[in-house]
Amino acid sequence: MKILSIQSAVAYGHVGNSAAVFPLQRIGVEVLPVYTVNFSNHTGYGAWRGPMISPDDVREVLLGIEDRGVLSQIDVVLSGYQGGEGIADVILETVQRVKAANPAAVYSCDPVMGNAKSGCFVAPAIPVLLRDRVVPAADLITPNQFELGFLTNTEPDTLESTLESVKLVRATGPRTVLVTSVERPDREEGTIEMLAVDDSGAWLVQTPYIPMKANGSGDVTAALFTAHYRRTGDLAEALARTTSSVFDLLTRTHESGERELQLVESQEAYAHPRMQFTPRQVA
Repeated sequence: MKILSIQSAVAYGHVGNSAAVFPLQRIGVEVLPVYTVNFSNHTGYGAWRGPMISPDDVREVLLGIEDRGVLSQIDVVLSGYQGGEGIADVILETVQRVKAANPAAVYSCDPVMGNAKSGCFVAPAIPVLLRDRVVPAADLITPNQFELGFLTNTEPDTLESTLESVKLVRATGPRTVLVTSVERPDREEGTIEMLAVDDSGAWLVQTPYIPMKANGSGDVTAALFTAHYRRTGDLAEALARTTSSVFDLLTRTHESGERELQLVESQEAYAHPRMQFTPRQVA
């Protein structure tokens, strides 16, 4: 499998492509990483150095890849955090080119906007752009519960309302939806959930809640779920494998006391997930 991953990059730590590429490689996926920024570290530190890469420069890199004749070999285009408005056009153009070369290819979009605790942390135009143009072009999306609410102009909180919001967003284009950070009032205390939905139904998985903020964990989740689902076509299995890997990654990171994901140290969790969580079908 080959994944063309258009995301940010940092020298120190693990977010964007710097979070997604290694876990994908560790499960046997060939990744073509294309960078949208080249920063010293993620912006959560409040200070960073390095350039945002202009849409024209990103486009040039992608056209150079096309010149090598490999677009027909791409199985997935994956995108995450979009720093500037112009990157969306480049991504959408690339998806069209890849699908023209390989009609079986899919576009997986992580519509990064923010979260319930901190609100939106992207430029004001980005959420609207994602909702109106990018998400409708995607085959698979991986929003958190907060982002799902913005995409559908709803406030999902219960399982029923979250499923209804997923139904609304699927009607706009993407057939497969993974909702991360699902928090509903009637869940067991000290837990958190993920919900995955496609044409075959809806599956919910619950894990213990790990009390930490882990920049990049969503990028790992989106990458692993996309790869497992594209490889197997089995929603429940993709959800179970992804959940197992990410939970062990977060557990190791929390226990380390470090701020950055213990991405390399957790590599066995991607290659050989323990499969300690069993999704249940809820629709």
